[in-house]
Amino acid sequence: MDLKLLTYIVVGLSFAVYIGIAFWSRAGSTGEFYVAGGGVHPIANGMATGADWMSAASFISMAGLIAFLGYGGSVYLMGWTGGYVLLAMLLAPYLRKYGKFTVPEFIGDRYYSKGARMVAVVCLIFISFTYVAGQMRGVGIVFSRFLEVKITTGLIVGMGVVFVYAVLGGMKGITYTQVAQYVVLIIAYTIPAIFISVQLTGHVLPQLGLGASLTDGGGHLLDRLNTVVTDLGFAAYTSGNKSTIDIFAITMALMIGTAGLPHVIVRFFTVPKVRDARTSAGWALVFIALLYTVAPAVGAMARYNLTTTIQHGAVGQPSSNIVYEQRPDWFKRWEETGLIKFADKNGDGRIQYYNDANPAFAAKAEAFGWKGSELKVDNDIMVLANPEIAGLPDWVIALVAAGAIAAALSTAAGLLLVISSAISHDVFKGALTPNMSEKQELMVGRIAAAVAVGIAGYLGYNPPGFVAQVVAFAFGLAAASLFPAILMGIFSKSVTREGAVTGMLTGLAFTFGYILYFKGIFITPMAKNVPENWLFGISPEGIGTVGAALNFGVTFVVSKLTARPPKEVQDLIENIRLPAGAGSAHSH
Repeated sequence: MDLKLLTYIVVGLSFAVYIGIAFWSRAGSTGEFYVAGGGVHPIANGMATGADWMSAASFISMAGLIAFLGYGGSVYLMGWTGGYVLLAMLLAPYLRKYGKFTVPEFIGDRYYSKGARMVAVVCLIFISFTYVAGQMRGVGIVFSRFLEVKITTGLIVGMGVVFVYAVLGGMKGITYTQVAQYVVLIIAYTIPAIFISVQLTGHVLPQLGLGASLTDGGGHLLDRLNTVVTDLGFAAYTSGNKSTIDIFAITMALMIGTAGLPHVIVRFFTVPKVRDARTSAGWALVFIALLYTVAPAVGAMARYNLTTTIQHGAVGQPSSNIVYEQRPDWFKRWEETGLIKFADKNGDGRIQYYNDANPAFAAKAEAFGWKGSELKVDNDIMVLANPEIAGLPDWVIALVAAGAIAAALSTAAGLLLVISSAISHDVFKGALTPNMSEKQELMVGRIAAAVAVGIAGYLGYNPPGFVAQVVAFAFGLAAASLFPAILMGIFSKSVTREGAVTGMLTGLAFTFGYILYFKGIFITPMAKNVPENWLFGISPEGIGTVGAALNFGVTFVVSKLTARPPKEVQDLIENIRLPAGAGSAHSH
């Protein structure tokens, strides 16, 4: 059986499972559509939360980032896992006890203002669409490579599958589908990692393989990798290339951004009791750690395999570069997607792959007759191409394709539901037509989800030029706008609606403006995005930390200058924080 047919079978079977679950668990009420009826078991919810969070970015991109950034990529591991600790301790139990359906609803009630609720809706929709564009693009890439169809076709199939279980099943359908998707994605991620770890180091656990010696007698894996990449002019894999303040700022922005992401927070409304919210956050951390502790090994081994495949024998010698006409089959297959490119700059027919931006290495390269690096490799192919580079069996490659699609679709579905509930519950029910019936609200939610699927598909097919640049912006936005408002809403009785709205808008505007300025999306030249020009040496990826600090400061000052919240709001906050009546959740 060839790889294409095998991939169709594996991916087709996984789709059949997802759609079957959606029909079995379709929503019959707004409670089931928004929060799965509040009856999901903490372990199942932890698994679904893991799938919701471990998107195409975690499955496809994160190990690719680690592969090329090396030590510098550790900020993503620290920030994205640390955010869950914050969620479990500071937000999840209290928001679950509050018992409403959406984050904007909490902000609207706590700050006794429809305006605050609408600001939260705007933040939520912007964050969610930024994310979902990346997920749908990931679906398109996987389909185009493994099923050998056009990206457009892949997107349409992906949209169709998401449409069925997001629109039909609502949160109830999505939750149980995500449990299945977690199982698929974790198996698909770890099995190739185990194969490659055994192949290179003899260790079954990739986590141990990362710190072990190579079986071919080449020494320690990381020492050998450092030699391989530095011989080609790249920075040592284990060296840090960021300042301490920037590492801190990026990690903090990712942490509090995670804790402020609406599609993650809403998962904690789906469990029966407050204690279950804390428990499911703990389980989510365990399930996420299964992938996140493997990712550094996947990144390092992928970089080692890629570089040593392109460079045969002695690294950095002109005769050791492989001849382009004799390139391996995996190289040819990925070339067709446009995600790996070769340009023969010196006409010798060999592939020169090195860091041509390193002036210290330029003289050596010139002596070899090299005229610049001739290979461009997209970060996003590293996890997907890794099993092919390592020569693993076809069934493993097919499994990786199914896992990547599961990761992208699980997050896309969660994001689309958050968008639809914000529109139906917060905009229509909360502001425009408060007297609408539950049946009408459910219909509006489904229509909103269908429209959101269409927009997501378009963004995946034709992403704005800056989508790849604003992944950090989505975190910065959540960190600088929603996180401070939620945290202060729970732990302070004195924060007023004027303070909260002013703080959210200040943090949002500052973060948006800073990234716009340095990322050069419209006017500013890209050349400005250099460390010397950054505020306090903080990169655009980490500026959400400063935005959050501004939000906290402005909120505090404005709250001091305005009238204290009404007594019923202060009583509400007291009730959220006290354990009495912790098992109940009031609905509408």
